[in-house]
Amino acid sequence: MTAAVAAPQKPRRQYVWAAFAAPGVGWLIAFFVVSVYAVMAVAFGAVDPLLKTPIPAWNPLQWDTTAMGNVLDRVFGGDLGHVFIRTFSFVGAALAGCILIGYPVAYYVARKANRWRGLLLGLLVLPFWISYLMRMLAWTNLLQLDGYVNRVLQFLHIQNDPRNWLDGDWSTVVIGLIYGYLPFFILPLYSTLERIDGRLIEAGRDLGANAVHTFLRVTLPLSVPGMMAASVITILPMFGDYYTNTYLTSGSPRTEMVGNQIEYYLRGSSQPQTGASLVLVLMAFLFVLMVYYLVTTIREQRRSER
Repeated sequence: MTAAVAAPQKPRRQYVWAAFAAPGVGWLIAFFVVSVYAVMAVAFGAVDPLLKTPIPAWNPLQWDTTAMGNVLDRVFGGDLGHVFIRTFSFVGAALAGCILIGYPVAYYVARKANRWRGLLLGLLVLPFWISYLMRMLAWTNLLQLDGYVNRVLQFLHIQNDPRNWLDGDWSTVVIGLIYGYLPFFILPLYSTLERIDGRLIEAGRDLGANAVHTFLRVTLPLSVPGMMAASVITILPMFGDYYTNTYLTSGSPRTEMVGNQIEYYLRGSSQPQTGASLVLVLMAFLFVLMVYYLVTTIREQRRSER
């Protein structure tokens, strides 16, 4: 009798636990699926000839791919292709800088900080309490002709004359991206390094490896999944960034990124279809990167299970 009564309760329990996912699923549908579909409706829609505002085409059967075709022609062989190449170059250089700066910081906090770990973590989180725009405006003061950056470089005799960092200098944009998104890289990597079993490192030492060899053959390989996750979390917002070069280089055409083009076409021109099409093209590029990340992660998990 007990088994007969308990058996029908299992499906009910499954529905109860599945209901806990409903808020998250609803959130994704409302703010991702619907939003992406709205962008597609604008990209494949029309423009009001008088007001120059977008007229979304919500019915897929009425979509017009003319604007998307023009954007693809400009991306693969036109002026927008240079913007995409520049964006990928800036993001790649900024990611390399985040790895060179962030990995030692994350490693020290996770493995060596001991009692100072809580304080250092608080300092790493502190930039999130300040507006990103305010931090970029602070950099404009530091990078002026009479700013502290030029003063320090001249004091150290690295340069004789002050450098105009804010006049469309690509390195200024890369520095701004590194500074702005470095915490996004450090914190996920820290969590991975902190979870590495110390017994594995001790085993490497017991087998005769010195500190450098132990790091290269034990710690570094075990931290690769965390480094890849941190890289993905870092580069995704970088690709859509348009504030950094706007504030640090006054929107110079020499440092324009894809985000600047999207903002211009959606807000400052009469071609919202072009801006929405650029959003979809950028999403397609990022989707390819995400697929590569997921495939690589699954392969690493299968190797570790063997």
